[in-house]
Amino acid sequence: MAHENISIFDMFKIGVGPSSSHTLGPWRAALHFIGQMQPQLKHNKVLKLQCFLYGSLAKTGVGHGTDIAVMLGLCGHLPETYDTNNLIAEVANIKYKKCINNAGFLMPFDYDNDMVFYKTESLPYHPNALTLVASIGSQSIAKTYYSIGGGFIEIAGENKENNKVQKELPFPINTSENLLHWCRKTGLNIHDIVLENESIWRTDAETKAGILNIWHTMQQCMYKGAHTSGELPGGLKVNRRAAFLNKKLLPKATYNNYNEWVDAIIKGGHNFNYILDFVSCFALAINEENAAFGRVVTAPTNGAAGVIPAVLQYYICFCNGNTPEKIINFLATASEIGSIFKKGATISAAMGGCQAEIGVSSAMAAAALTEGMGGSQRQALMSAEIAMEHHLGLTCDPVGGLVQVPCIERNTMGAIKAITASQLALQSTPEFAKVSLDVVIKTMWQTAQDMNHKYKETADGGLAINIPVGLSEC
Repeated sequence: MAHENISIFDMFKIGVGPSSSHTLGPWRAALHFIGQMQPQLKHNKVLKLQCFLYGSLAKTGVGHGTDIAVMLGLCGHLPETYDTNNLIAEVANIKYKKCINNAGFLMPFDYDNDMVFYKTESLPYHPNALTLVASIGSQSIAKTYYSIGGGFIEIAGENKENNKVQKELPFPINTSENLLHWCRKTGLNIHDIVLENESIWRTDAETKAGILNIWHTMQQCMYKGAHTSGELPGGLKVNRRAAFLNKKLLPKATYNNYNEWVDAIIKGGHNFNYILDFVSCFALAINEENAAFGRVVTAPTNGAAGVIPAVLQYYICFCNGNTPEKIINFLATASEIGSIFKKGATISAAMGGCQAEIGVSSAMAAAALTEGMGGSQRQALMSAEIAMEHHLGLTCDPVGGLVQVPCIERNTMGAIKAITASQLALQSTPEFAKVSLDVVIKTMWQTAQDMNHKYKETADGGLAINIPVGLSEC
């Protein structure tokens, strides 16, 4: 297996919902393309600009906002900082004026003719493919991009998009067995190994500050989602539930910000139903924001963005995990488990179904929680295996091509499974386990390859063809 260096900040990217592979990836592809054009823009007029979407990007592109992401990327907006309050108006303006405005450079773009959806065609390398074409002066520039999951992109004919490959890590890791080897050899915890590897790219202080910024984005997304009611966009008429649930659980509480909200939750009690309901509330809040084109963090994807924050919030509220050090360690451990899945299988639903998103995020959260609760490295890996083992074969069948039904609820299930997997591992002896994490990753990849394409984010199978658009259980 070729080694691939993956940072915490590759697994956790700040962006805009609703999908990392269908929104963030194409957005980053458009930014790359427009960056390649910049030298010529200064001297030549753009005569035509086109985008061709293939396979899964075409079939569920409108529901996932792929077309919107490409247009905003071509405008030069960064997904990390773009003010999503401007999104609807800006997209409408592009369609009306038939023009992309990138820092004053005007480029003809007729949405109805230049955003092309090839729903019956797929490129052989990956089902998430798009080609961007620009006619500049007498030249034509064209590049094909593959959005391979989690916001990662690859460019046809070029090396993988990972400028960290040439760096030599203190602890190179491709498999969970590699990770366990380094833990045994050094006596370090998983998060310690991760932070040591991160040191080749930046200082320890910079890494920790970056991780806390990731958590700040997650918590603000959660807080906003837990206090926003109404109907989600897209036509399914799905009502938000997190705000209703939060108000029901805290009927008399008064607070003005995230920290006061957390205090109110902690004071509210510790009975099983209360905790279970709040874990669901945390996950619902994140993914309702994601579905509404809100600011989210891929964890490791947008469709599964609620699992890890929900379990971390559970750890903070109900397991004394509310210190910067514990939060940093939690996210560091989670990122390493996610990177091992990406290397050994996939984190793309278009490649592996929802097991590649909710399943992976549940495994990441389980390992992080287990280590945070004092479990050994082997117990952490065992919990990740348990979590994925019970997501194997999970299909991706978004109704209407939207990341809403059943995606939002699946985040609650993934979070609860992560907590259950952690509890099982903490009460078990890993030496007696029959299935290793590497075996379950191998099995997941085999399952992904055997899975019918219609269950891989195409909206051609499962619930997507049995629930009429405009109706849902929500």
